[in-house]
Amino acid sequence: MNIDELKNVWNEDVSEETPEISIEQRNKINLPLEKMRKNMRMEFWSIIGIFIFSFIVCAFCQPFKLQFYITVLVASMLLVTIFFFSKFFRLYSEISNPVLKTYDSLKDLMMQFNLNKQYYLSYYLSFVPFIVCEIIIVIEFIPWPHPLSETKTVIILLGSVTLGLFFLYICGQFWFNRYYGRYMVHIENLLKEFKKE
Repeated sequence: MNIDELKNVWNEDVSEETPEISIEQRNKINLPLEKMRKNMRMEFWSIIGIFIFSFIVCAFCQPFKLQFYITVLVASMLLVTIFFFSKFFRLYSEISNPVLKTYDSLKDLMMQFNLNKQYYLSYYLSFVPFIVCEIIIVIEFIPWPHPLSETKTVIILLGSVTLGLFFLYICGQFWFNRYYGRYMVHIENLLKEFKKE
């Protein structure tokens, strides 16, 4: 390839290869994005409320040893939450000012959604050790009428952890699908529809 051909290839209009998104299609995309932003804001403020409530409850726990354990546990959960919410905030910033002019930018947005879906799953999985610790603390500090045998302790612990993890999984799936998943599916369908054109 000589220099003139290289210049011609360089100067070719890239928009011919990357189709533009029409204003009507952008409006269809912005509606689910706005709903996702609203849900992200609502989730953020709910989490803040939950942690404030948790620290207030910690302040009234007795004896001091229980109060200390629970406070450390809630503070650790807060650190994990801050880490994951910093990731979610990046996505929130991205979709707050979307520049969706081309098919490729829409594909990039979908990749970010899928990445954040994995973060969301990881966020819920990161609470598994906290659930186990909370159950152990509760079992240790509940004043039982009769001391628990080792077998009863194991059964209560395993049963509580199993039920807790199942409940966490169901809640996480429901929450994600209700507040984010259905909008992601809507945008994926728009992407497929746009690809056919």
